[in-house]
Amino acid sequence: MWREIREWLLTVEEFEEFYAQTVTRLTGQLYVMLGDLYEAQDVVQEAFVKGWSRRRQIDREGRPEAWIRTVAWRLAVSRWRLRRRSADAWKRSGAPPHVAGPEPEQVVLVEALRELPAQQRRTLTLHYLCDLTVDQIAGETGLSASTVKTHLSRGRKALAHRLDDPSIEEAPGV
Repeated sequence: MWREIREWLLTVEEFEEFYAQTVTRLTGQLYVMLGDLYEAQDVVQEAFVKGWSRRRQIDREGRPEAWIRTVAWRLAVSRWRLRRRSADAWKRSGAPPHVAGPEPEQVVLVEALRELPAQQRRTLTLHYLCDLTVDQIAGETGLSASTVKTHLSRGRKALAHRLDDPSIEEAPGV
């Protein structure tokens, strides 16, 4: 009777115990239903996440395992529908045009850019790839114009060093 009177709320420990006792069984059940182990693992995990945020209602009928299983199944069905709609859309619009892979020089440049700090990499990309001015970059990133110029200067210097091209260091315009 006490259980019916109080609002049911799993503690962290109770939820962890519930998870530990049921995750393997639920994953196995969903694997059989779906025929895809990775998909089963993924939807069961997502269902447990949803269960944690709704733990006040998950056991109203005393069947939390059924709730998790049902949510996992519905997640899988939703994913199937999304994939089917995507496939149908591709069929209607035709195959995407062929896009050539990157040239070796582009691969080397991207590798060199990866070695830079994230903000320098972003600033260089916005300036040289997106063709934004210093003021536009400052507006988009929230940095001051002088900070943008500093990132551009330091980024060019670092790239010149990494790419062994001293002409990059002296790029005009900034």
